[in-house]
Amino acid sequence: MDRIPIAGPDISQREIDYAADAAAHGWYERAGDYPRRFEAAFAEYVGVKHAVSLPSCTSGLHLALAALGVGPGDEVIVPDITWIASAAPVDYVEATAVFADVDKQTWCLDVASVEACLTDRTRAILPVDLYGGMPDYTALRQLADSHGLKIIEDAAEAIGSECHGRMAGAWGDVAAFSFHGSKTFTTGEGGMLVTDDDAVFERVMQLRDHGRAPGDIFFKNEEVAFKYKLAPVAAAIGLAQVERADELVARKREIFGWYHEALDETGEIVLNHEPAGTKNSYWMVTAQIDPALGWPKEKLMAALSEQGIDSRPFFNPLSSLPAYDGRREALAAQRRNMVSHRLAPWGINLPSASCLSQTQVERVVRTLCEVLGVA
Repeated sequence: MDRIPIAGPDISQREIDYAADAAAHGWYERAGDYPRRFEAAFAEYVGVKHAVSLPSCTSGLHLALAALGVGPGDEVIVPDITWIASAAPVDYVEATAVFADVDKQTWCLDVASVEACLTDRTRAILPVDLYGGMPDYTALRQLADSHGLKIIEDAAEAIGSECHGRMAGAWGDVAAFSFHGSKTFTTGEGGMLVTDDDAVFERVMQLRDHGRAPGDIFFKNEEVAFKYKLAPVAAAIGLAQVERADELVARKREIFGWYHEALDETGEIVLNHEPAGTKNSYWMVTAQIDPALGWPKEKLMAALSEQGIDSRPFFNPLSSLPAYDGRREALAAQRRNMVSHRLAPWGINLPSASCLSQTQVERVVRTLCEVLGVA
């Protein structure tokens, strides 16, 4: 029996043709052709003024923090439930990550928890659009504006999601996306920073190219900075993917629909929430399992793997990770963030590859229910 993968891309002949063209012709004076086309198409899709292609979402968050001047002595509020890449760039700029709790339904930043974490050192709020879901951005924006804070949106997992008519990535002062091989749009590895702020854009363009001013041809580096660019072949694949945006997002929503239809009446299994006024692109179909069933995520993942089904763990709270062991902020979050620490042991990501068939989803659902002993 074939193994069912957790993730995988949807690659058409268009991606193959564009990549071949970039490999054949995207060199030297034409090296920027596909990156520029990709950036323009992506900015139009998200509905923002500027887009900058990068090697990862992590580099985008790093550049966003640096461009906004966040540094030593500053605090940035991040959700406790996320991948470490959301918080690591805060360390890169020598600021302090403060871990706020998440909402029990959306699994994204809880506004009340964010407000409780504010201090006179807070410089930015860094919400994460987890698994395709989005937090209450209207309330977050009101809170940020009332305290003079910037929002840096980690939209890595939410390409194609919407909140009150605005696309993921358009809510932050700056936002970053991921094109990792598991994502809805992929370039293999890659990312994109987006913003409407001209000053931030100009600063990012210099920081990402070893401190060279855009257009410099004499190698006059004005500062020590970074090398964060996306390869032309990767950009060519990304351009083809964004040109197929509606198709790719619809496919992810279709896959979630198959799961939802089969599991909607199963009270012991709760899937991703889609609040009114939002559209979830469902990067990862995620299940929270009733603790009363006695199947923590490690045990459940092992049982599914034995049946040829891949899965991933619901993210561990950042405050629980060895990487932050002993930090004052982590210890405080462990005491404060009850929702994050309650959710984490009982959640898994189910197979969500864009190439999944309905028959494969039915097999996952059947196996999951058999393992858990639910109807």
